[in-house]
Amino acid sequence: MSNVSRLVMIKEKEPISEGEALDSFLAELDKGSEVKEIAGWESGFPALSRLLNGISPGLYLLIGPPACGKTTFAKQLCDQVVQRNSIPAIFVTFTERKRELRIMTLARLSGLENREIRRGSAFLLHWYGMPRARIKEADQMAPSWEKLKKAAEGARGWLDLVYIFEGSEKTALQEVKDHIRRVQETKGSRQLLVIIDDSQRLAPSDQYFDARLALVAEQLQGLAVNHQVAVIATWPDLGKQGTSYHLSPWEWAERVANADAVLVMENDVERTKKLTEPNRAVTLHIAKNRDGEKGTVAFDFFPAVAKFLEATPGPSG
Repeated sequence: MSNVSRLVMIKEKEPISEGEALDSFLAELDKGSEVKEIAGWESGFPALSRLLNGISPGLYLLIGPPACGKTTFAKQLCDQVVQRNSIPAIFVTFTERKRELRIMTLARLSGLENREIRRGSAFLLHWYGMPRARIKEADQMAPSWEKLKKAAEGARGWLDLVYIFEGSEKTALQEVKDHIRRVQETKGSRQLLVIIDDSQRLAPSDQYFDARLALVAEQLQGLAVNHQVAVIATWPDLGKQGTSYHLSPWEWAERVANADAVLVMENDVERTKKLTEPNRAVTLHIAKNRDGEKGTVAFDFFPAVAKFLEATPGPSG
C-alpha cells in the first residue's frame, strides 16, 4: 500500500467533532422549504399523526387482543404511509396469506366487501352487473367489478412500493434483514417502513410466551437502529386467554423498555353498542411515545370493508 493510500485511509477514519458536523446538520434542517406540522411520515390518520409526531425510524409496538383488528389496521397504516409519503414498505405476515391482505386493500379502496371480492369477477358481474354510465372516478361508481378494477388501477403507482413476504415457523430475524436489504437495493432508498404482523413468531417456539416480548422487542429495536427504518410490530394481548396477565396500556408500556412507542388497541364495548353490526368501536392508547405525546384516539372499525376511520376530529389525553 502506498503512502498516499495510507494517508487517505487515516483521513477517512478521523473522528468528526460536533463542531465540525454542525454546519452540515444545520443545512439538513434548513433544506425543507415547507412548514411541517409533524416531524415524521404522515400516517393517514390525522389525530394519530399529531400524537405520534409522525412515523420515524424506530420501533412501534401495536398490542391488542386477538381478532380486534390489528392486522387490518397494520395493513391500512402500511398502505396509507406509502401512498402519502412515497416511501417503500415491507409487510411480513405469519398468519394471513398474501391473497387475504390484497383483498383487504381492494375492499378498503373500492368499498366492496371482503366476502364479495373473494368470490371473484363472475359473482360481482352476476350480482351487480355492468355500470350503465361511464364514470372516471372509482369512488363515484356503484359497486361492481368495474369499480374494483378502477380502484386497483388507481392504486397501482403506490402499490409498486409495497412488498408482502409470507413468514413460516422457520422465519428468523435474519430473513427480515435480507428482505430489507433487497428492497432498499431494488428501490434505491434507505427510507423504509417495515410491518411485522404477529411478531411473537420471531421468538423460539419453545420459549415461555411472556418471556418472548423482551427478546423480540430488543431485536426489533436493534433492527430499526442499525438499518434506520421504522418498524411497526403487532403483538397479541392474550390476558383473557390466560396465557399472560391482562395488563393496562400503561403497564404494557412499562414492560417494553426497548420500544420507541407502544400502542395498545382495545375494544370499546359501550360505543360499539351504538354502531351497526358487525362494525365495532376501538380505542387506540398511545401509552409510550419518545417522539411525541401520549393519549388516545377513537376509531370506528368496519370489518366488511377492512377499514378504520378516526371517530373524533382529534386526540384526547
